This record gives sequence, structure tokens and C-alpha cells, in this order.
Amino acid sequence: MRTTKLLPGLVAFAAAMGMGIAANACTTVLVGKDASTDGSTLAARNEDVDTSWAKHFIVHQATSNGPTQYVSKDNNFTVNLPAQAQRYTSTPDWQQIDGQNQFGEDGINSSNVAMSGTESGTTNSKALKADPFVKDGLAETSILDVVLPYITSAKEGVQYLGHIIETKGSAENNGVIFSDKNDIWYMEIGSGHQWAAVRVPDDMYAVIPNQNMIGKLKLSDSGNYLASPGITNFVKSHKLNGYKNGTVDFALAFGTNSKGDATYNRPRVWDGQRILTPSKKQSITTKRFSMFMKPDHKIGVRQIEKVLSSHFTGTKYDSNGKWVGGYRPINVPTDVESHILQIRNNVPNDIAAVQWLAMASPATSAYIPFYTNIKDTPAQYKLGTDQPDAKSAYWTYKMTRILTDPYKDVLINKDVTPTKEVVNHQLDMNLENSDNHAVHLNGDDLVNYLTEQNQMNADYAQTQFQLLNQKLIQDASRLTKIVQNKDL
Repeated sequence: MRTTKLLPGLVAFAAAMGMGIAANACTTVLVGKDASTDGSTLAARNEDVDTSWAKHFIVHQATSNGPTQYVSKDNNFTVNLPAQAQRYTSTPDWQQIDGQNQFGEDGINSSNVAMSGTESGTTNSKALKADPFVKDGLAETSILDVVLPYITSAKEGVQYLGHIIETKGSAENNGVIFSDKNDIWYMEIGSGHQWAAVRVPDDMYAVIPNQNMIGKLKLSDSGNYLASPGITNFVKSHKLNGYKNGTVDFALAFGTNSKGDATYNRPRVWDGQRILTPSKKQSITTKRFSMFMKPDHKIGVRQIEKVLSSHFTGTKYDSNGKWVGGYRPINVPTDVESHILQIRNNVPNDIAAVQWLAMASPATSAYIPFYTNIKDTPAQYKLGTDQPDAKSAYWTYKMTRILTDPYKDVLINKDVTPTKEVVNHQLDMNLENSDNHAVHLNGDDLVNYLTEQNQMNADYAQTQFQLLNQKLIQDASRLTKIVQNKDL
């Protein structure tokens, strides 16, 4: 789990939730292909860590003679690896230990399989006593790098990771996303060796906070449910909650549903479902929301952006307003990056995978569409630390957040939103144009072209936000309250 500084308000949430919640700080959105605007699968998540913590975007090239053993420099987790590894992208922390990538978080491999991990959770005390976490087990620090290079489908990702959990153990309660062009699977690791996964229905979406959401396991339906071997007997024999007539409710057996969840977790599900299915009237105090919901309208990248940027926007619970109830919003100051992993079905496989990345807060930055069939990533996405700089992508977009924060929505509405609209429109046009050109290329020519387009889009968006930041400095200065004697 992430162990970083939290703002005072989030510390209060941590105290309410109990031990371990300081690490729980992400929100997930999953959209089945028939619920999306263009038939893509869409898997998205805000990664929340700290108020000053740069992320990088890198690509690992394929190899046939890679390391055959992985040893985590973080907690000494050890696992054997195949020598052959696929190309894959990731967004590691700026701070690495002895050159080893830490918290790779999200990426897409050369089989067009996407992975995002993790959505941190909390295990109830009874389940934890029955199957404690393993100190040197698999943790979020390493999870992407020991799985994504070696899988060829979303379902295989669940099975591959499940085997590691069963044999090596898990160090944490984590939710993990796997997707390909047809399927999205959401997997929850509930204890040291127990896990379950469910396939997202094609015509539905899910909004998931830092809380186990998977309900009743229909294990006879292996096309839609998977779990650790013997999980039903495990839950029954240890008298965990959620066992009834030979079936297991995973969230009841392993998760929590406490007063802390009522403040920190469940309201985010309410907010996301409010945005995507406004016809469904629900209370923010509902004790358990449906994991899957049908949207009122098809969902695209911009609709996901609206969810992941939300702070209960436009409601009385808005954290930029009166913040009634003090509920933890989806969009918080500790956002370090937000990603939307899109696997498209309306273009050739070589250009089907797009990793949309918004550095820092998605509310005050732009999601850049990055092809993943590339040889390198944009230069400014390989820079940045916990100290401000003038070059990195992270700090450009972080500065936008910092400059607007004291004035809440005033400068967002006046300056940021118009800039985002222009940038988003241009990026969408650029993606369409580069798709049309890329279909005529192959091999190295295609890879080089996609790499160049990524750099072009990164440069364009960052330049526009650098200009925006200059304007924000001027407008913020004009809004600064002063005391002046009018007679002087």
C-alpha cells in the first residue's frame, strides 16, 4: 500500500476508516464495449498518492532474454519470470529503488491487453485472521511489472495473477483491472491467498472506490466469474460473513462496510452513478450500491473524464462549495495521474490501444491520447520529482491545479475549462488524423510514426497549459484580497 503524506482532511478520513486506509486513495471506472460510444472497452482509474509526487510514462521493449527472477526492492517479494516478455507501457513513480520501477500502476502490452493496479481496499478483521496478508507477498509496488508483460488476454491476466496470489501470497487488499478488446475483468484480492474476479457485462459500467464490490460468486459460470480454488469451503469453514446455501458474497466475506466506508467510499459510487445514470435516483447514504449499472447514454472518454474530475460537482456535497456531509470526493488534491485505457474495435490491431493520460488532477489537466505501439515515450513524461520544475509534464499540469485551488471554481470556469475544451477538440482531431494516416503504414515505419504523434500531442497540450498557467497567475493576482486606503 502507498505510504505517503496526506492532507489534514484526508487524514481525518484515514482515522475514521482505521489502520491501513492512508494507502487507500483511488477511484476506478470500467465501461463494457456495448456501453461505450465506439465499441471500445474502457478501463480507467485515478491514482491518488500525494500532493507533490511526479509520475513518469515509459515503455518497456519486448525481450526474449529478460530476467527470470524478480525480487522487489520494496518488500523482498520474489517470483520466477518467463524469459520472454512483451512490450508494455507503465506509469511508475519518479522515485525508484536501485533502478527498479516502483508502482508501474497502468499500461498496455503488445497483445493489446491493458492492466491497472491497484484499487486499494480494506479487509475485515475476521477474514484477515483466517488468512493474514503475507509480508513479502505481492504488493502494488510490483504487481504490474510481474504480470502485464506475460499475458495475452484479460481473463488470462486474472488467472496468471491468481496463481501468484495462491502460491506466493498477497501483501495487501487490492483491486486489479484487466481488459482487452472484448472483455474487462475486475479482480479483488481479499486476503493473503483468497481472490475473486468478475467480468464486466458488455452493456454496463462500474464505479469502484476503495472498497470490495464483488458480490455473489456464480462459480459455475466461469465465463463471468473466477475465484481462488476452494474459496467457498474457506469462507464456510472460517464462518465468514456472506456464505449462504453454498454460495459466497465476496464483499461481505472479505470487505468492510463501516461508518468510515459511508464517508470515504460509498459516496463516490453514488457520484459516478449519478453522472452516468442520472435517471436512477439514489441516496448518497445508501448502504450498498449495485456494482454494475446501465448508463443512460453511451460512455466515451469525455464522460469518464467528467466522473474522474468530479468533486460532487453541482451538488450540495460539492467539496468546492458547502461540502455538506464532508464526503470524500472522486477528485482530490492527491491525484498524481489519471488514466483511461482504451482498446478499440474500429481500427486495426496495431493502432487499437490508446493510453489516455492526465497528469496530476484530471479536473485541471488534459487526457493525452498515447498510442502504445511505440519505441519511446515523450521526453517530458520521463521527467519530474517531488520538487517543482519547468519542464516535466507532471509539474506543468500540477501547477494549473495549484494556481486554481485558492479560488475553487472561479478560475476553473473562467480559464481552465475553455482551454481544456480547445485542447480536447484538437487532440481528438489529431487522433482521428493520425489513425487515418497510420493505416497505410506497418513495421518500423508505423512504430516511428506513432511515437512521433505521441510527442507532438504531448508538446501541443503542454504548451497550451503553460500559456494557461501564465494567464492564471495574472488572474489569480487580480483576485487576491487587499486592504487599501482609498484616500491615499
